[in-house]
Amino acid sequence: MSLTLNTEYLKGFLTEAELSAASKEAAEAARALAEGSCAGNDFIGWRSLPTDYDREEYARIKKAAARIRESAQVLVVIGIGGSYLGARAAIEFLGGAHFNDLAPLKVLFVGNSICPEELQHALDLCEGKDVCVNVISKSGTTTEPAIAFRVFKKYMEDRYGKQEAAKRIFATTDKARGTLKELSDREGYETFVVPDDVGGRYSVLTAVGLLPIAAAGFDTDKILAGARAAQQAYANGGDNVSDLYAAIRSSLYRKGKKIELYTCYDPAFTMFNEWLKQLYGESEGKDGKGIFPASVIFSTDLHSLGQYIQDGERTVFETVVAFRNVRRDLTVQAEPSDFDGLNYLAGKTMSEVNRTAMQATLMAHVDGGVPCLVLEADAMDETSLGELFYFFEHACAVSCALTGVNPFNQPGVEAYKKNMFRLLGKPGYTK
Repeated sequence: MSLTLNTEYLKGFLTEAELSAASKEAAEAARALAEGSCAGNDFIGWRSLPTDYDREEYARIKKAAARIRESAQVLVVIGIGGSYLGARAAIEFLGGAHFNDLAPLKVLFVGNSICPEELQHALDLCEGKDVCVNVISKSGTTTEPAIAFRVFKKYMEDRYGKQEAAKRIFATTDKARGTLKELSDREGYETFVVPDDVGGRYSVLTAVGLLPIAAAGFDTDKILAGARAAQQAYANGGDNVSDLYAAIRSSLYRKGKKIELYTCYDPAFTMFNEWLKQLYGESEGKDGKGIFPASVIFSTDLHSLGQYIQDGERTVFETVVAFRNVRRDLTVQAEPSDFDGLNYLAGKTMSEVNRTAMQATLMAHVDGGVPCLVLEADAMDETSLGELFYFFEHACAVSCALTGVNPFNQPGVEAYKKNMFRLLGKPGYTK
């Protein structure tokens, strides 16, 4: 395990007694999770995924990914929420925010909004290129991806004919039932399983995430190995960084820190932040409780939200995700005229400057009354990614237990859907 949690920037915000009491509660919650006696225990299949995944399906995932890479220049992934955020977070974490600009296989994510311009733009990007589609939906009837799939199903059949289109469409759905499963069996799409005991926002280590990630060319074996190391480290609860993180969150929440700011100093982490916001927002925000998850990428957002974080209402705490090693670096060169006054940086690497910016910002935020903790991983690679996915999933489940909510349901999500269905005239919903 490479993950470490630096708590030096919490001094003055939490007492040892407060953290000790919360740590004991976190250990109890983690044990209940391990024993399967926690709230929502029908949906804790994610806990064992790194070791107990379906080997036969995983082999098919890798074969399908290889076929996609051989036969297509564009993979269209259709899904919303947990059906796309994990895969997109992984691809941009590993390949950068501009992954599609250089990759031989471009991965487009659609079906996560109802914006016609966005969907049309994706269709335009497919023109003149060979295309495969991965539609991800447990039911097949969720509005946003269902609309997108209608459009792309017709596009693929018009372009390739039904028989060839069926070879290029892959469905990740329920094992035995549901609209998408029935359609897939009828049309001959290869199917992969969304397990019954794994909720969408915890599903990145199933076919939901692994097929797009593998198709993009990344090593899913290493991702699973990183997650497996985390699974083993947190198996018994108690003395580990994930439970400690959950205890810190709970302690700060009880002291009025209602907003958690996920921070990273690498833009490639942007979509991982989005994955985190769904994981924690949908898991913890219920029954009038929960920490509100927000995110920033520094130093960029220091020039937009930095003022509020430094001097605004003191309801914020900050979780910084940092990496000990960088994949690529640049050195600042000396300039004879020193026209911009930056010669004092000559000979320093940009990663050194970025790291110094992080240290300076942490000091400033703590001085401004913002508690900060720093989670460090080795590098932005597959192994660390697997560790981070599992770390945050485990900590989320424990955190929810400390807050007193079920981590695995989302009753509030249905409210807007009922109104939308009624206003659009869906049968069974009275105007």
